[in-house]
Amino acid sequence: MNAAGACSLCLLPIGRLGQQREVNGQTRQFCCYGCCLAYQVHHGESDEPGAAALLIRLGVGAFLAMNIMLFSLLMYSGTFVAADGRMLSLVHWLLWILATPLIVILGGPFIAGAWQDARRFRLGTDTLVSIGALSAYGYSGYQVVQGSGIVYFDTATMVLLLFTLGRYLEAQGRVRAVRSLAPMLAAERASVRVVAGGIDTMRSVATVQSGTVVRILPGERIGVDGVVIEGHSACEEAILTGQPETQFKSPGARVHAGSVNGYGQLLIRASAAGTDTRWIQISRLVRDALARKSLLGGTVDRVAAIFIPFVLLLAAATVWFWSARGPFAAALLTGLAVLVVACPCSLGLAAPLATALGIGQAARRGILIRSGGALERLARVRGVAFDKTGTLTQGKPQPAYLAVEGTTECEVLLRATTLAAGSEHCIARAIAELGQAHGLTVPPPATDIQARPGAGVTGEIDGEFCAMGSRGFMTALGWTVPEELSAITEAPGHTLVYIGWADRAYGLLALTDAALPEAGEVIKALHARGVATLLLSGDTAGPVDQIAGALGISRWQAGLTPEGKVQALNEWASKQRGPIAMVGDGLNDGPVLASASVGIAVGAATDLAKESSDITLPMGGLGSLPWLMQLADRVRKSILANLAWALGYNAIALLLAVSGLLQPAVAAGLMFGSSVLVVMRSLRSSETRPDVPGAAIAAHIYST
Repeated sequence: MNAAGACSLCLLPIGRLGQQREVNGQTRQFCCYGCCLAYQVHHGESDEPGAAALLIRLGVGAFLAMNIMLFSLLMYSGTFVAADGRMLSLVHWLLWILATPLIVILGGPFIAGAWQDARRFRLGTDTLVSIGALSAYGYSGYQVVQGSGIVYFDTATMVLLLFTLGRYLEAQGRVRAVRSLAPMLAAERASVRVVAGGIDTMRSVATVQSGTVVRILPGERIGVDGVVIEGHSACEEAILTGQPETQFKSPGARVHAGSVNGYGQLLIRASAAGTDTRWIQISRLVRDALARKSLLGGTVDRVAAIFIPFVLLLAAATVWFWSARGPFAAALLTGLAVLVVACPCSLGLAAPLATALGIGQAARRGILIRSGGALERLARVRGVAFDKTGTLTQGKPQPAYLAVEGTTECEVLLRATTLAAGSEHCIARAIAELGQAHGLTVPPPATDIQARPGAGVTGEIDGEFCAMGSRGFMTALGWTVPEELSAITEAPGHTLVYIGWADRAYGLLALTDAALPEAGEVIKALHARGVATLLLSGDTAGPVDQIAGALGISRWQAGLTPEGKVQALNEWASKQRGPIAMVGDGLNDGPVLASASVGIAVGAATDLAKESSDITLPMGGLGSLPWLMQLADRVRKSILANLAWALGYNAIALLLAVSGLLQPAVAAGLMFGSSVLVVMRSLRSSETRPDVPGAAIAAHIYST
């Protein structure tokens, strides 16, 4: 630990230029920005070292490029006349001296990448950049040695600088996403207190095996998945479930790595190895998602694999053609112009800049987008399917009535409250709150509690197997439902939950869940965009029909298992002409979110829903969905327009270069102008305020 007020890197006192940054999920203090970058490079995780190193390279490269461009401008403006030949020669040597470290600093990663691609017999954007930059640099160096007045070090500089800027924007976007998920991504660094032979020892979570006993003190973050074997407490599982309410834990209750222990000490027996917890699985999935290349990024590489051989052949043919009709030096200059214009710097900025600006806009509204590819796919979505409970409804079911047969209401409620403690579903939370309202704050201990996604929950209470769930769940267990309970019909908008033990149902609890105030506006906004909607729910037909009718959703399916939701979504997707998005929040939504083209989890989503989604909306953020879709549409249009400009410029410039009408100096100028236009278009697009129904609701939510 550092002393208060000391830099985390050099340990010097922090003055007025001090910096405070979050690195690896922890807040660090630095005396200057240089120490901050150095710490990120040497101690950062994931993309932080790479992004910090790119920024350092970019800073040094920009300084060198600034001087190169300044002297190049003097030459292009005609400042030097024939009498200044000696001075001009010195300027050429100075440019060569400045360009050489720039080629190493900025061009090194591209050259290394091109070499790796070549070893695998592939061609990518690294190859394209390397050829353009090295050709301009090599030709200019040759001209300096020959004493010629034609050099193009500025061209090599511009190519490398702009492509490095594009890569830095991509890396920085991933770093910001990782920082927003820092607690979730800190799983691998966790330590736990292992109990062995009556002695507590701190060990890395990676050393924990299934069956290991771990002690959790009040206020500590739980590092393993397991079952409580001793102690009572309440755990905050917001990092996994999105719910701020604490969950009561007693012997037999399951606990999840990543949750925070409350007031009591717990002994936990690990149910999985420390490297196989759901927390670590989420961390790995998120890191993999953030590292994925966007769709357009992959498209650029595929285009480059065809484009580069064509450019090399075209350049060689150009040199051959003009050398047969004039001096070889002039032919070589014409071939260089072909190579220079074939390296569109605007192509390196088109997708990264627009995507980074779009992800940044979403982040300011609390929306987490895992990758640029998710934003691209969302812009092409033609249908959106919704879960019901907790997604379109408030997710806080209210009890309507309780019916029992063969026992007392207190007994049914006691067993229901105990089983509810082992489930993350909002219906289970509502039942637990109902039990607390009736004074059941410390329900009897239950063992082997298992949530059955889309069906119910089971567990053993005092050695007796108990279950709670839908009518179909009772039937699947082979249990009987008394006629008194079977005769109770489902009223519109009511969800019926059966509670039973000893091979039969003893009680029935009816709950109601109202639609979210903004849900209707969201559905209207989607329909106005021509986007079809579908409601998929594991609930019974009555509540699903009532919610669908109230919100204007014409297609719905009820009583679906998680597998049934996947099948229903796939069948619906086959009828739509375009990608399909799925919005959900529950444990049973994980598979269907993963199978959708774009999975969207709402803020109150369970851990499985969030790990399976591409986009996570904040708490109460359903109203921002139309705004997000319009943002994705604007980003995609901006990227396509930028790419069209870059490729169109290349096509025209290549024709001019092959015909000998375009000199490398002019090509460099047009290349710079193209890049400036791409940046201006992207910035202007990011400042446009969307005007869609539901945006006002979202703005109100985030401003409060």
